Amino acid sequence: MRTYENPVIGGFHPDPSVCRVGEDYYLVCSSFEYFPGVPLFHSRDLVHWRQIGNVLDRPGQLELPDDLPASAGVYAPTIRHHDGRLHVITTNVGGGGNLLVTSERPEGPWSDPVWIDLPGIDPDLAWDEDGSCWCAVSGVRVARIDPATGKVLEGPLPVWSGTGMQHPEAPHLYRIGDWWYLVLAEGGTAHGHSVSVARARSPRGPFEPAPHNPVLSHRSTDSPIQCTGHADLVQAPDGSWWMMLLATRPRGYFPQFHVLGRETFLTPVEWVDGWPRIAPVAERHPAPRGAWHPGEPEPVRDDFDAPELAPRWISPRRRPEGSWSLSERPGWLTLTATGDSLDRPGTTFVGRRQQHPDCRAAVRVDPGSGRAGLSVRMDEAHHYDVEVGGGAVEVVARIGPVRQSLARRPVPPGPLTLAVDIRPTDVLPPTVTAADQDAPGIRAGGPDTIGFSVEGPDGAVKLAELDGRYLSTQVATGFTGRVIGMYVTEGSATFDWFDYTSA
Repeated sequence: MRTYENPVIGGFHPDPSVCRVGEDYYLVCSSFEYFPGVPLFHSRDLVHWRQIGNVLDRPGQLELPDDLPASAGVYAPTIRHHDGRLHVITTNVGGGGNLLVTSERPEGPWSDPVWIDLPGIDPDLAWDEDGSCWCAVSGVRVARIDPATGKVLEGPLPVWSGTGMQHPEAPHLYRIGDWWYLVLAEGGTAHGHSVSVARARSPRGPFEPAPHNPVLSHRSTDSPIQCTGHADLVQAPDGSWWMMLLATRPRGYFPQFHVLGRETFLTPVEWVDGWPRIAPVAERHPAPRGAWHPGEPEPVRDDFDAPELAPRWISPRRRPEGSWSLSERPGWLTLTATGDSLDRPGTTFVGRRQQHPDCRAAVRVDPGSGRAGLSVRMDEAHHYDVEVGGGAVEVVARIGPVRQSLARRPVPPGPLTLAVDIRPTDVLPPTVTAADQDAPGIRAGGPDTIGFSVEGPDGAVKLAELDGRYLSTQVATGFTGRVIGMYVTEGSATFDWFDYTSA
C-alpha cells in the first residue's frame, strides 16, 4: 500500500487552506511579518506540494511597516475557486484588516486588494446557490458581502460560539449536500488546539454542534504530533475527503520545544451519519487513491542564476529596491545594507524557512569591504549569526536582552563558505564531558544543536555549537518558526550560492 509522511509541507507553514480546481490542488499559508506574503503551493495528489509563488508579492498589495511587531502581519488566508477565478482572503494585522485578492491563474498576477469592511481575523469565503458571497470571521460571525467592493450587505451575524473552549477562530463554511457545515478551531493554538464542527440548513444558522466534538485534538496524548487544529476540508476527484491542518513536532525534555513553527499536515476524513470523522494525525498514513505525482524535487542549491528570486525567499517586513540585485554581479546575489543590526527591524535579510529537524545550510559569500553573514532567525530578539567582516569571522547569539560574541577568528579576504548544521541531538554545557552526561543535576534537554563553521583556503573550522531551545516558540513566543538567511549590516556583499540539505 502506498503511504505518505507527515508533515506534507514542513517548516513554518501554518494555517493551511486548500481548494481543488479539477485535478489540481492549491494551498496557501500564513506568512505573518514576512514579505512577500501568503505562499502559494500546487499539488496533484495532496501529498507532494511545490511552491509556485506568493499571492501578495508586491508592495501595493502588502504594506508591512518597520514598527510592525514580530508575529503580526498576514494571518490565516483562505483560498477558494468560484466563477472561474481563484479568491484569497486574509487579514493584515496591524496593516489594514481584512483584504481580498483574485486571479484567473494561480501564477498570477493577483489583483490589488479589496478591503472588507468587517472586523475580525481568519476570514473565510463561501457562495450559496443564488451567488451570494458569505464571509465568516473569528468570533464566530457570518456576513453576506459584495466581494467586488468589500461592502457588508448583511450582518455580521453571530452563529456559533463553539463548544466553550478559548479562542474560537479559523471558521470555514462549506455547502455539502443539504447542509452548511462550519469547521472551527478552538482551544488556542498550543497543546489545547482542536477542531470542532457544527451544521445548519442556512449560513445564517442556527448551527447544531456535532455530537462528538471536538472532532480532532491531540491534547493529553503522547503523539509526537501536537497542537492539531486550524483545519480545512477538501474533496478529491474520487469522492474521498481530506483535511489539511496545522500541527507541531515538539522535541526535547519537558516542556519540549518546537522550533520549525506550525507545519502543514494531511489526514483522511470519513462521513458517518452526516458528520465528519477525522483520523488522528499520524506520521505516516495510507496515501490518497488515484494518480501519484511526486513532481520535481525542490532544488538543493540556488546559484542565483535566474532573473528573479525564487518564491521561497522571504524578508522581514519588506525588501526594498536597491537592497538586492541579481544583475549587479551576474550569477551572484548582491545585498546592500539598509540597517546596521539584525537586532532591529529594517536590516537587509533574505532567507528561507527551516523545514527539517536535521539539516545543513551553507552559503558562499564575498563580503568585500562590508559585513555580512548567515543567520538562524526567530525574530529581532532571538537569532544566532555567523558573520564575516573586518578580516574576521564571528559567531553571535542574541537571546532576549542578551547579545554575546561566542567565537571569533581571523580570516583572509575574499570568498568564504559559512555553514550552519542543525541536528536533533542534545547539547551539553561545554564544561561537561560525555562521561558526565548521566551525572545528577545535568540534563541536556533541548530540541537540537546548532553548529556554525567557516571554510576558507585552509579548510573547514568549527566555530561554535549552541543549544537550539532559545530559538523556539516556547522561548521567543509568537506564531512563526525558524528562517535561515543571508544578511548584510554594513556596505554590500555578494553571495555565489546558497545550499540547503536535509538528513
